[in-house]
Amino acid sequence: MVVHNNFNNGKPKTILHSCLNQVWIIPCLLTLLIAIAYTYTLLLPNINKVLQIYNFTVTSESIRGSRTTESAECDVFDGRWVEDDSRYPIYNSTNCPFAERGFSCFENGRKDKEYLRWQWKPKECGIPRFNAEKALEMLRGKRVVFVGDSLSRTQWESWICMLMEGVKRKESVYEINGSEITKTIRHLGVKFKDHNITVDFYRSVFLMKKSYKVPAGAPKNVRMTVRLDMMDDISDQWVDSDLLVFNTGGWWTQNRLFNEM
Repeated sequence: MVVHNNFNNGKPKTILHSCLNQVWIIPCLLTLLIAIAYTYTLLLPNINKVLQIYNFTVTSESIRGSRTTESAECDVFDGRWVEDDSRYPIYNSTNCPFAERGFSCFENGRKDKEYLRWQWKPKECGIPRFNAEKALEMLRGKRVVFVGDSLSRTQWESWICMLMEGVKRKESVYEINGSEITKTIRHLGVKFKDHNITVDFYRSVFLMKKSYKVPAGAPKNVRMTVRLDMMDDISDQWVDSDLLVFNTGGWWTQNRLFNEM
């Protein structure tokens, strides 16, 4: 039996000194391996939670610093309009062949231009400036459809003009039927040939089926009816769209649709 002195010149030996002793090397290695195995088995089931907490912390700090729209906490609908001279306007309507001149305030004599520089600013984050090239790539091979009244038509025109800013060959963008943009045409479609994108507009003021056949016994001032249980008769032309934008709210008002409530 060998007895080891745990003192060296009157001083106690450290654990390292003990482990360096040849007799204790194997027990120390076993103890180390057991400790590593225990730590591994303890953390492994919760490693995903640990990573999630870390990622959430880093992401939250990044969001608070950069204020981007990637934050799940950001409500893009909660904000206000602010002026931004550095990034707006996004396009010049005088250079866009699809913008109706009758709706261009600038071309019809308006002197101030501040109305062209408004951007929407959410309270909790920032919205990056519109990137036409990126939008064209995201919509490659897609069909976008706007449905509604003249407000929808001007939105349709604006969207086309925004996308045109990213088109290198302007002549590759055209109205599919060769039609001029007017309020009398019920369907208009613009093709972005190089990206295989179609942006359509369908004029449907109520979105519902309307008829000029007046029911028997109706008041004399009734000139048409709207079937609330039936969609517009051209609605079958919207069904294969990849992105569908509706607008009709301005017509469902008492003074436009109802005489009595």
